[in-house]
Amino acid sequence: MENKNISDLIEMYLKDILKTHKQIEIRRSEMADLFNCVPSQINYVINTRFTLPKGYRVESKRGGGGYIRIVKINLDKHADYLASLQKIIGNELTDSEAFAILEKLYENKIITRREGHLLVTLFSRKSIAGGNENHIRANMMHELLKRLGYEDKE
Repeated sequence: MENKNISDLIEMYLKDILKTHKQIEIRRSEMADLFNCVPSQINYVINTRFTLPKGYRVESKRGGGGYIRIVKINLDKHADYLASLQKIIGNELTDSEAFAILEKLYENKIITRREGHLLVTLFSRKSIAGGNENHIRANMMHELLKRLGYEDKE
């Protein structure tokens, strides 16, 4: 039989639960007690094995009533295309470059016409006045493309 380390066991335990549930909420300390490990081990597993590219969204709330929520998501069929766009966008993006990307997203039926118009408004110079507009615009586009890469599982 294959020898599993604690990280593998934690991952398998959580994925088994996610086979029958859309999402789960865990408490780090309770999981650490269950697996007789330190809470940082739970963080490691969640941060490395439950990522967006692997089909999971992780939310957390700190404090006494805190939790970690893991949600199984469906990766969008356009994920590869969106990832390639992510790679070509550097730390800065002009408004005309942003508009060209939005146009391609519309042409590829990743966003609707209405969504395109709304996004053009958000990426415009007028909306991002002040500061390093191209840097802000690039950060916004990176976040948009990441989010377009998955859909919440219904």
